[in-house]
Amino acid sequence: MTKKFNSVLIIGMGLIGSSISRALIENHVANNVYGLDSDSKVIKKCQNLNILIQGETELKNFDFQFDLVIICTPLSTYKQIFQSLSEFVSQPTLVTDVGSTKMSTINDFKNIKENRNMTFIPSHPIAGLEKSGPEHGFSKLFDNRYCILTPYEKNDDSINKISEMWKSIGMKIEIMDADRHDRVLAMTSHIPQLIAFSVVGTATELESHMRDEVIKYSAAGFRDFTRLAGSDPVMWRDVYNKNKDAVLEMLGRFSEDLSTYQKAIRNGDLEFLQNKFNQSKKIRKEIEDIGQAGSFDPTEKKN
Repeated sequence: MTKKFNSVLIIGMGLIGSSISRALIENHVANNVYGLDSDSKVIKKCQNLNILIQGETELKNFDFQFDLVIICTPLSTYKQIFQSLSEFVSQPTLVTDVGSTKMSTINDFKNIKENRNMTFIPSHPIAGLEKSGPEHGFSKLFDNRYCILTPYEKNDDSINKISEMWKSIGMKIEIMDADRHDRVLAMTSHIPQLIAFSVVGTATELESHMRDEVIKYSAAGFRDFTRLAGSDPVMWRDVYNKNKDAVLEMLGRFSEDLSTYQKAIRNGDLEFLQNKFNQSKKIRKEIEDIGQAGSFDPTEKKN
């Protein structure tokens, strides 16, 4: 079987990067998978997990070229990574990423010195857990999940190659304008995450006795709702910095809707509340039905 790529470099070997490495190997997509991470302890973990041919903490330590590079680091690192790649790449190389904001990644790429050997196809695989680190990665993370590509210029061959790579590890592909992507994800991902951080923050600021009880008696609903607050703080800090306008727009809409619930509760408007809850229940059922095929159990044995 001919593999799609000879050598793949994954930059950032956390949950997503390590899962991609596992998936590329398991699905026979690449002959060799290499890793780059600024943390030597992370590289050591990956080597112990046997998910890399070679891992390094500096790009210059590699004395050969790659045909595909996948960036899996916090958004604030992209500009420097693109600059380093521009200086390193000397043969035709496809570059993609996993960042959850796309306008910022495209702008970061456009602002570096041009290297005609580099072709960047922005990607966002919508998959993950609230945990971080290569020890939590697993190859099935991407099965039946959507990956949104936001190409900013026409390049059918490169777009098809990146699409096929994601499909090969189980993903379904959508093509979307970068600005639209950022606005959609602000509502479906960035706002829920922010609310989870906020709710946990509110709980920790209660008087100590009540705070202890909130933690002690957390029902399943509270635990499930706040699990997002266990996600990587640096990654999410960068998301809110890079997608500020879209997040603020959607946060404004959410705040207005929340205030109508507050008013209804204050006024005892039970009919309003029940109607809203019925509408939400129907929407939740649609979301559940769409996501059912791609569900997975994070407690299952991982690679």
